[in-house]
Amino acid sequence: MSGTRGTRVLVLNSGSSSVKYQLLDMGDGGRLALGLVERIGEQSSRLKHTPLASGGEAREWTGPIADHDAALKAVAEELAKDGLGLDSPELAAIGHRVVHGGQTFTEPTVIDEAVLAEIERLIPVAPLHNPANLTGIRTARALRPDLPQVAVFDTAFHTTMPESAARYAIDVETADAHRIRRYGFHGTSHAYVSRATAKLLGKDPSEVNVIVLHLGNGASASAVRGGTCVDTSMGLTPLEGLVMGTRSGDMDPAVIFHLMRVGKMSTDEIDTLLNKKSGLIGLCGDNDMREIRRRIDEGDERAQLAFDIYIHRLKKYIGAYCAVLGRVDAVAFTAGVGENAAPVREAAVAGLEQLGLLVDAELNAVRGDEPRLISPANSRVAVAVVPTDEELEIATQTYALVREESN
Repeated sequence: MSGTRGTRVLVLNSGSSSVKYQLLDMGDGGRLALGLVERIGEQSSRLKHTPLASGGEAREWTGPIADHDAALKAVAEELAKDGLGLDSPELAAIGHRVVHGGQTFTEPTVIDEAVLAEIERLIPVAPLHNPANLTGIRTARALRPDLPQVAVFDTAFHTTMPESAARYAIDVETADAHRIRRYGFHGTSHAYVSRATAKLLGKDPSEVNVIVLHLGNGASASAVRGGTCVDTSMGLTPLEGLVMGTRSGDMDPAVIFHLMRVGKMSTDEIDTLLNKKSGLIGLCGDNDMREIRRRIDEGDERAQLAFDIYIHRLKKYIGAYCAVLGRVDAVAFTAGVGENAAPVREAAVAGLEQLGLLVDAELNAVRGDEPRLISPANSRVAVAVVPTDEELEIATQTYALVREESN
């Protein structure tokens, strides 16, 4: 690999019909631009681009964008208008979010044909995500074949889990033949937040045990001992674990057999039910926590029950991970719900005083963009709100790797 020339990293997160992107300068950690292309393949495709370095206003347009190739070319054109084009010598690398790396990819990896083949081989365990990630990678490589491109995997942070946490209790040969085990997801967020929490406490990550609660439309918990993940709530897929916006989380597997035999539902119908029509939206018809809380304030019993089920599951995981870790130094709330929904944070730790968990009502009510403690002074366990930054984490890992490879 040729020597790294610049300090900029373009982070791409390619979905089946969307591309999110951010351009960061790793020299000072500043964001230069960010944007989103959505509804790719439709006549009403939409691109929103925000130049941050120049302080310019966001630009938005709609129109047909046929495919990811056209989407990335449109992104490149928008960046070029701000003097930040993909042909800039300041661009050191492109970092790609890849959802599933299996057991193969335990750290960020420079992309070559062998890496692409392995990501493709993992499609059966990530059929909704890896194909889209691959499309984005191939398109970006075609646009800049000379530039180092790095895959950063959602699952990588969780590959340190011991077999006792990663294995399901099913026949070992069957599990191995079909790669059935607990992989975990949201790894870049859990990695970033666990380190940021240690920094907030003024300690090295190796000294701190943290329970990270990534609560968004998708939600997951992790137990991090000394900077290393030892357990996480998501499993083979992002369906396991906490109650989420549209996903059921933990459930008796026999429910599936029951729905097939008694409900006469197909595999695809059950898949849709559990991934898109369950969780909060299945319980009360809304998956936006703000709307659920509004309905609760108006006395809506269905919304209240959905909230109670959500909190009950969350408390179970907090308690379980206290047991797994033995000593807990901090519980960190992050992502859309975790960062913004004070009632969720308050309810999640209510009644857990014996575990050292307390929330100060005034501190909890404060909103902000910086990491902060919401537990009373001198609490045995710190309770924190730590805004996640998955794009910065991907850029940091990408830049570190290309610098290392170029030396």
